[in-house]
Order: sequence, then C-alpha cells, then structure tokens
Amino acid sequence: MRSVTYSMLVSLDGYVVGPDGSLDWGTTDEDVFRLATNEVREAGVHLLGRRLYETMLYWETATQNPALDFSTVDFAEIWVALPKVVFSSTLSAVQGNARLASGTLAEEIERLRAESAEGSIAIGGAMLAAEAAALGLIDEYRIRVCPVLLGGGIPFFSRHEDRVNLERVETRTLSSGVLYLRYRVVR
Repeated sequence: MRSVTYSMLVSLDGYVVGPDGSLDWGTTDEDVFRLATNEVREAGVHLLGRRLYETMLYWETATQNPALDFSTVDFAEIWVALPKVVFSSTLSAVQGNARLASGTLAEEIERLRAESAEGSIAIGGAMLAAEAAALGLIDEYRIRVCPVLLGGGIPFFSRHEDRVNLERVETRTLSSGVLYLRYRVVR
C-alpha cells in the first residue's frame, strides 16, 4: 500500500509561512534543494491545496528559462511530469499534469492507495496536511527545519488534540544549518 508523506520547509518555531504570508525566510541552499528534488522524485502523486498549487505553477514553465542551472531544470522536469491532485473550492480548472479532486481528501487518498502505481502520495500545504493528520492519514513526516524564528504564521502541525507516536527514520544536518527530520507514524 502506498504511504502518505507530508514534507515542508519549516521555521524553528514551527511555521511554514511567515505572519505576513511570506516564504522569503527559507533557504535556497543546494543541499536543501537536492533533498526536495529527491523527495519529489520518490512521489507517485502530489496532493496540493489551492495556495500551494498556485505557488508551484511557476515550475510548469520554468524550463523555458535558459539561465537555470541543471539542478533547477531537473526539479522542474520531475515536477511537471508528476501527477497532481488539487483540492480547491474556488478553482474551476487546473493546468499541466494536474486534476481537481473529485472527492474528499479521505476518498482521494483511499482511491490512490488502492492503485497499483509506484511512489508515495505526497501532501503539500499545511492546511491540507492538517486535515489529513486529523483523519489519521499521514504515514510519514519529512521536516526541513530552517534556523529562523518567524514568531507566527501558518503552523506545520495542526493544533488537533490527538497524540501521534513517531519512529525516527532519519536525521541529518545540512551544510546550511537546516536540520532534516524524517519520522514514520507508529500505528
């Protein structure tokens, strides 16, 4: 059965977006970018909320920029080819290798887990991941902790009351000071 993974860049105080909605605090370090590229390469499908989908639209045409280096082009090509499911109540259409979700998050994940396809089911976006976590659907957390305190914003972890026991899979400190944490949910 395909696993569901939630992976994002997060501040040391637990936020994925700053209080002003900014993402400019995250590092663009080559090690962090390579790690993100490998995670996308391992995914078989990516579930996104509307805001993250709109942010990631940049990558749909990024390869047309001749100034990009190999690693950036590599990520863009992998991202464009990756099937995506977008959860939105306001969008009527999506671009590229994406489709709008036809069911609830739980229904989509159940359908995707039943497929014989390869790769994990990746979730991006804190709000969508919070819903998946509240439903007990996340199997693995992959956290890239940046050495910055934001003081507020959108939290990586939802504030639901359920305890979730985790088993460490991997811990790594990258050259930029980013700490990579990978934990599997213990069921």
